[in-house]
Amino acid sequence: MTDTVNPPKDGLDDVARAAEILMGHRESIDRLDAILVYTLGERFKHTQAVGQLKAEHDLPPSDPTREGAQIARLEDLAKRANLDPDFAKAFLNFIIQEVIRHHKKHQE
Repeated sequence: MTDTVNPPKDGLDDVARAAEILMGHRESIDRLDAILVYTLGERFKHTQAVGQLKAEHDLPPSDPTREGAQIARLEDLAKRANLDPDFAKAFLNFIIQEVIRHHKKHQE
């Protein structure tokens, strides 16, 4: 129900104000998605170089010790960032498996 006696000061009703706030959140999400994609692209440039180096020196495509340390580090970062550590762990495991797949391709 609209209050005609005391309309909002900026002239927006609640639905319009909510739509404006929603638009601002969505714009932020879109920018963050772009940052994630470009960050992953940069990360994979480096992991490709690592894969090439490993292949040239006959090193194994995976390093379980480093992977475990990375997962523990990411879980700690996730906790400090108020992100579900299980999600962060699953996300990093996904990335690690993709990196290992690339490293194995270099060794073929």
